[in-house]
Amino acid sequence: MFAMQKSAINKMILAGILSVSVLSPASTALAQSPEASVRSSILPTGGGAALLDPSDTVFLLLDHQAGLFQTVKDITVAELRSNTVTLAKLATLMKIPVITTASEPNGTNGPLMPEIHEFAPHAVYVARKGEVNAWDNEDFVKTVEATGRKTLIMAGVWTSVCVAFPALDAKLAGYKVYAVMDASGDVSEMANRTTLARLVQGGVIPVTTNAVLSEVHRTWNRPQASEIGKLYGHVSPNYSAVMESYVKAQEVARQSK
Repeated sequence: MFAMQKSAINKMILAGILSVSVLSPASTALAQSPEASVRSSILPTGGGAALLDPSDTVFLLLDHQAGLFQTVKDITVAELRSNTVTLAKLATLMKIPVITTASEPNGTNGPLMPEIHEFAPHAVYVARKGEVNAWDNEDFVKTVEATGRKTLIMAGVWTSVCVAFPALDAKLAGYKVYAVMDASGDVSEMANRTTLARLVQGGVIPVTTNAVLSEVHRTWNRPQASEIGKLYGHVSPNYSAVMESYVKAQEVARQSK
């Protein structure tokens, strides 16, 4: 998988509002989701110009279904679920819209993992009529359009199908599309590698959960810093140890005074 170094840049401007038009029952629900309150800034240094703008971003979590998890071979299911939960928590913390969907949750592919809607209660679920490609479903596309946002962060199972198909279609439709490779899973390492090549050739940007977390984070100088710190412990358990040792060191220092 890929790695991207965490960076803390400068303070982001907290502003903005989620603008939605009512196009379907799902988009009506989306209009009632938390309003976007984080607007990124491009600094005089040029910092941030190439990074995610959270105020223009939607998370699309596609087909994270219990039956499909049993076929995933390129990442452990525990890591896959943990990274997906991290995205859900990040979206809630930073008030980023989330749209979920499944092709046929009552069939062999199984229901969506419940943690997504548990940790992102504002997430909107769009039912499909069996379409393998979410972008083939009119309600799904309209729900994405209703957000008014043009940056799509996609993750799902399988990467080669449920992520790749809508990602490539959305890119052609004019969206900036990211594929979160370690919040997605596929049937083999070969499937993952060939899909990665196809996504890059199609203009889709591959990222990791840690990269998305860090790009949305941008700076420790923000009210959500402590909660964001906890999320790093999800993507890197060793980081939890770093925080624990720091806290303990601070306690010892205070006691020695």
